[in-house]
Amino acid sequence: MKELHKEKKMPKATARRLPLYLRYLKMLGDSGVTRIKSKEFSDVIQVPSATIRRDFSHLGELGRSGYGYDVPYLIEVFSHILNTQEEKRIALIGCGNLGKALVKNNFRRNENLNIVCAFDSEEELVGLTIDDIVIQPMGNLAEEVKKTGVTVAISTVPSQFAQEAIDKIVDAGITAILNFAPDRVTVPHNVNVQYIDLTTELQTLIYFDETFSSKRA
Repeated sequence: MKELHKEKKMPKATARRLPLYLRYLKMLGDSGVTRIKSKEFSDVIQVPSATIRRDFSHLGELGRSGYGYDVPYLIEVFSHILNTQEEKRIALIGCGNLGKALVKNNFRRNENLNIVCAFDSEEELVGLTIDDIVIQPMGNLAEEVKKTGVTVAISTVPSQFAQEAIDKIVDAGITAILNFAPDRVTVPHNVNVQYIDLTTELQTLIYFDETFSSKRA
Protein backbone atom coordinates (compact mmCIF):
# COMPACT_ATOMS: atom_id res chain seq x y z
CA MET A 1 0.00 0.00 0.00
CA LYS A 2 1.19 3.48 -0.82
CA GLU A 3 2.30 5.56 2.15
CA LEU A 4 -0.55 7.56 3.58
CA HIS A 5 -0.33 11.02 5.08
CA LYS A 6 -0.57 9.84 8.67
CA GLU A 7 1.54 12.70 9.96
CA LYS A 8 -1.25 15.18 9.25
CA LYS A 9 -4.06 15.45 11.73
CA MET A 10 -7.26 14.51 9.93
CA PRO A 11 -10.18 16.93 10.42
CA LYS A 12 -12.88 15.54 12.66
CA ALA A 13 -15.54 15.95 9.98
CA THR A 14 -13.43 13.93 7.54
CA ALA A 15 -12.82 11.17 10.09
CA ARG A 16 -16.54 10.86 10.73
CA ARG A 17 -17.20 10.33 7.03
CA LEU A 18 -14.63 7.55 6.58
CA PRO A 19 -16.94 4.70 7.71
CA LEU A 20 -19.61 6.03 5.33
CA TYR A 21 -17.14 6.04 2.44
CA LEU A 22 -15.97 2.51 3.24
CA ARG A 23 -19.50 1.13 3.51
CA TYR A 24 -20.49 2.44 0.09
CA LEU A 25 -17.18 1.50 -1.50
CA LYS A 26 -17.70 -2.10 -0.38
CA MET A 27 -21.16 -2.05 -1.89
CA LEU A 28 -19.70 -0.73 -5.13
CA GLY A 29 -17.06 -3.44 -5.08
CA ASP A 30 -19.67 -6.12 -4.44
CA SER A 31 -21.61 -4.75 -7.41
CA GLY A 32 -18.60 -5.19 -9.70
CA VAL A 33 -17.61 -1.52 -9.90
CA THR A 34 -13.81 -1.17 -10.09
CA ARG A 35 -13.39 2.53 -10.87
CA ILE A 36 -15.40 5.59 -9.95
CA LYS A 37 -15.05 9.37 -10.26
CA SER A 38 -15.79 11.77 -7.42
CA LYS A 39 -18.93 13.10 -9.17
CA GLU A 40 -20.29 9.57 -9.59
CA PHE A 41 -19.44 8.72 -5.98
CA SER A 42 -21.14 11.95 -4.90
CA ASP A 43 -24.34 10.93 -6.66
CA VAL A 44 -24.27 7.62 -4.79
CA ILE A 45 -23.59 8.80 -1.25
CA GLN A 46 -25.04 12.34 -1.41
CA VAL A 47 -21.83 14.04 -0.27
CA PRO A 48 -20.57 16.94 -2.47
CA SER A 49 -17.82 15.86 -4.84
CA ALA A 50 -15.60 18.73 -3.65
CA THR A 51 -15.92 17.42 -0.09
CA ILE A 52 -15.02 13.90 -1.23
CA ARG A 53 -11.91 15.11 -3.05
CA ARG A 54 -10.87 17.23 -0.08
CA ASP A 55 -11.38 14.35 2.36
CA PHE A 56 -9.43 11.96 0.16
CA SER A 57 -6.58 14.50 -0.21
CA HIS A 58 -5.87 14.21 3.52
CA LEU A 59 -4.85 10.59 2.88
CA GLY A 60 -2.46 11.09 -0.01
CA GLU A 61 -2.76 10.60 -3.77
CA LEU A 62 -5.67 8.21 -3.96
CA GLY A 63 -6.80 8.97 -7.50
CA ARG A 64 -5.79 10.49 -10.82
CA SER A 65 -7.31 13.43 -12.67
CA GLY A 66 -9.54 12.21 -15.48
CA TYR A 67 -9.34 8.61 -14.29
CA GLY A 68 -11.01 8.75 -10.91
CA TYR A 69 -10.44 6.31 -8.08
CA ASP A 70 -9.68 2.61 -8.04
CA VAL A 71 -12.43 1.10 -5.87
CA PRO A 72 -10.50 -1.98 -4.57
CA TYR A 73 -7.58 0.26 -3.59
CA LEU A 74 -9.84 2.71 -1.75
CA ILE A 75 -11.40 -0.20 0.13
CA GLU A 76 -7.92 -1.33 1.15
CA VAL A 77 -6.93 2.16 2.28
CA PHE A 78 -10.04 2.87 4.34
CA SER A 79 -10.13 -0.63 5.83
CA HIS A 80 -6.53 -0.12 6.97
CA ILE A 81 -7.27 3.28 8.51
CA LEU A 82 -10.42 2.12 10.32
CA ASN A 83 -8.98 -1.14 11.60
CA THR A 84 -9.16 -1.21 15.40
CA GLN A 85 -5.75 -2.15 16.78
CA GLU A 86 -6.65 -2.17 20.47
CA GLU A 87 -9.57 -3.67 22.35
CA LYS A 88 -12.70 -1.55 22.52
CA ARG A 89 -14.97 -2.61 25.36
CA ILE A 90 -18.63 -2.12 24.56
CA ALA A 91 -21.86 -1.81 26.55
CA LEU A 92 -25.08 -3.03 24.91
CA ILE A 93 -28.19 -1.04 25.86
CA GLY A 94 -31.52 -2.68 25.07
CA CYS A 95 -31.78 -6.47 25.14
CA GLY A 96 -34.70 -7.20 22.86
CA ASN A 97 -34.31 -9.54 19.90
CA LEU A 98 -31.77 -7.32 18.13
CA GLY A 99 -29.77 -6.67 21.28
CA LYS A 100 -29.63 -10.37 22.14
CA ALA A 101 -28.47 -11.19 18.62
CA LEU A 102 -25.67 -8.62 18.85
CA VAL A 103 -24.49 -10.02 22.17
CA LYS A 104 -24.51 -13.57 20.80
CA ASN A 105 -22.54 -12.56 17.72
CA ASN A 106 -20.25 -10.19 19.68
CA PHE A 107 -18.12 -9.18 16.69
CA ARG A 108 -16.60 -12.62 16.17
CA ARG A 109 -14.82 -11.36 13.05
CA ASN A 110 -12.95 -8.67 15.02
CA GLU A 111 -11.43 -9.78 18.31
CA ASN A 112 -10.71 -6.17 19.29
CA LEU A 113 -14.41 -5.30 19.53
CA ASN A 114 -15.93 -6.84 22.63
CA ILE A 115 -19.38 -6.46 24.20
CA VAL A 116 -18.63 -6.92 27.91
CA CYS A 117 -21.92 -5.88 29.55
CA ALA A 118 -25.61 -5.50 28.70
CA PHE A 119 -28.43 -3.45 30.19
CA ASP A 120 -32.20 -3.13 29.96
CA SER A 121 -34.97 -1.28 31.78
CA GLU A 122 -37.42 -4.21 31.57
CA GLU A 123 -37.52 -6.08 34.87
CA GLU A 124 -38.30 -9.41 33.20
CA LEU A 125 -35.06 -9.22 31.21
CA VAL A 126 -32.80 -8.19 34.09
CA GLY A 127 -30.87 -11.19 35.40
CA LEU A 128 -31.07 -13.22 32.21
CA THR A 129 -27.77 -14.48 30.82
CA ILE A 130 -26.74 -14.25 27.17
CA ASP A 131 -23.49 -16.05 26.37
CA ASP A 132 -22.08 -15.46 29.87
CA ILE A 133 -23.20 -11.81 29.94
CA VAL A 134 -25.82 -11.07 32.61
CA ILE A 135 -28.35 -8.38 31.72
CA GLN A 136 -28.20 -5.62 34.32
CA PRO A 137 -30.61 -2.78 35.21
CA MET A 138 -29.86 0.64 33.70
CA GLY A 139 -29.09 1.95 37.18
CA ASN A 140 -25.86 -0.11 37.16
CA LEU A 141 -24.56 1.44 33.93
CA ALA A 142 -22.31 4.20 35.28
CA GLU A 143 -20.69 1.94 37.89
CA GLU A 144 -20.16 -0.87 35.37
CA VAL A 145 -18.59 1.49 32.84
CA LYS A 146 -16.01 2.55 35.42
CA LYS A 147 -15.38 -1.04 36.52
CA THR A 148 -14.99 -2.58 33.07
CA GLY A 149 -13.39 0.27 31.14
CA VAL A 150 -16.20 0.53 28.60
CA THR A 151 -15.68 3.34 26.06
CA VAL A 152 -18.38 2.54 23.48
CA ALA A 153 -22.12 1.88 23.71
CA ILE A 154 -24.56 0.29 21.29
CA SER A 155 -28.19 1.27 21.79
CA THR A 156 -31.03 -0.81 20.32
CA VAL A 157 -33.67 1.07 22.32
CA PRO A 158 -36.75 2.05 20.24
CA SER A 159 -36.96 5.65 19.02
CA GLN A 160 -39.55 6.77 21.58
CA PHE A 161 -37.20 5.84 24.43
CA ALA A 162 -33.87 6.50 22.70
CA GLN A 163 -33.21 9.99 24.08
CA GLU A 164 -33.66 8.82 27.67
CA ALA A 165 -31.31 5.89 27.08
CA ILE A 166 -28.72 8.06 25.33
CA ASP A 167 -28.83 10.56 28.21
CA LYS A 168 -27.96 7.78 30.65
CA ILE A 169 -25.16 6.55 28.39
CA VAL A 170 -23.69 10.05 28.22
CA ASP A 171 -24.04 10.53 31.97
CA ALA A 172 -22.03 7.32 32.41
CA GLY A 173 -19.12 8.96 30.58
CA ILE A 174 -19.38 7.21 27.21
CA THR A 175 -18.69 9.44 24.20
CA ALA A 176 -18.99 6.94 21.30
CA ILE A 177 -22.49 5.60 20.63
CA LEU A 178 -23.94 3.43 17.88
CA ASN A 179 -27.67 4.07 17.80
CA PHE A 180 -30.09 1.71 16.03
CA ALA A 181 -32.95 4.21 16.40
CA PRO A 182 -33.01 6.41 13.27
CA ASP A 183 -34.40 9.54 14.93
CA ARG A 184 -31.70 12.04 15.87
CA VAL A 185 -30.95 12.54 19.57
CA THR A 186 -29.46 15.49 21.40
CA VAL A 187 -25.96 14.98 22.83
CA PRO A 188 -23.08 17.22 23.99
CA HIS A 189 -20.55 18.34 21.36
CA ASN A 190 -17.93 15.89 22.64
CA VAL A 191 -20.19 12.87 22.08
CA ASN A 192 -20.21 11.07 18.73
CA VAL A 193 -23.34 9.22 17.63
CA GLN A 194 -23.54 6.97 14.58
CA TYR A 195 -27.04 6.05 13.43
CA ILE A 196 -28.11 2.76 11.87
CA ASP A 197 -31.44 3.02 10.05
CA LEU A 198 -32.36 -0.44 8.76
CA THR A 199 -35.00 0.97 6.41
CA THR A 200 -32.48 3.30 4.80
CA GLU A 201 -29.94 0.51 4.59
CA LEU A 202 -32.44 -1.70 2.77
CA GLN A 203 -33.38 1.12 0.39
CA THR A 204 -29.69 1.68 -0.32
CA LEU A 205 -29.19 -2.02 -1.03
CA ILE A 206 -32.10 -2.00 -3.48
CA TYR A 207 -30.70 1.13 -5.16
CA PHE A 208 -27.32 -0.51 -5.63
CA ASP A 209 -28.89 -3.71 -6.93
CA GLU A 210 -30.98 -1.84 -9.50
CA THR A 211 -28.28 0.69 -10.50
CA PHE A 212 -25.14 -1.41 -10.64
CA SER A 213 -26.37 -4.94 -11.38
CA SER A 214 -25.56 -4.51 -15.08
CA LYS A 215 -21.91 -3.76 -14.20
CA ARG A 216 -21.33 -7.05 -12.42
CA ALA A 217 -18.83 -9.36 -14.01
